[in-house]
Amino acid sequence: MSGQHTLPELPYAYDALEPFISRQIMELHHKKHHQTYVNALNAAEQAYAKASTPRQRIALQSALKFNGGGHINHSLFWKNLAPSKSEGKGNGGALADGPLKDAIIKTWGSFDNFKKEFNTTTAGIQGSGWGWLGYNFNTKTLEITTTSNQDPLLTHAPIIGVDVWEHAFYLQYLNVKVDYLNAIWNVINFDEAESRFKEAVGGQFKL
Repeated sequence: MSGQHTLPELPYAYDALEPFISRQIMELHHKKHHQTYVNALNAAEQAYAKASTPRQRIALQSALKFNGGGHINHSLFWKNLAPSKSEGKGNGGALADGPLKDAIIKTWGSFDNFKKEFNTTTAGIQGSGWGWLGYNFNTKTLEITTTSNQDPLLTHAPIIGVDVWEHAFYLQYLNVKVDYLNAIWNVINFDEAESRFKEAVGGQFKL
């Protein structure tokens, strides 16, 4: 039923990702930005359900895509993060031995090479968007790719997604996007990424 999307709860406290992502950013990002996407998506779906002509429905497509993508991407993003293991708070930033690590090393030679290419590609986004580690179902390989604005990743199974809209980092890192990208690896939830990767490889991936 349309109009039923809700803001998901975070699986950790707003200050749990500090010092890498501040409480202030997390509260604004989750309570304000994500909530806005949810509200606008519900409104757009309700309007679409009431639309009586193709013209009216077509006019709503951009709102559905933008706010729907914002809701999908952020719901995935919160699960992509975890309190940092280096700070003794959780498992964030720890890539354990397993299929995902093996696939990353097979493709990029080392984890450091992967991070460098991911950060370079993602930092190169002009304007707002997302950086992704995705699984290509056709080639059965991991690939680094990007999407603009709030476009969801539809060409791959999203394994790791990083928000590079300014609201995700500016209050803490100002205009130095690279510092944010370097820091976020300390709070990436690789257990979640591993689970998504296994589902994608097994053909059972569901967004």
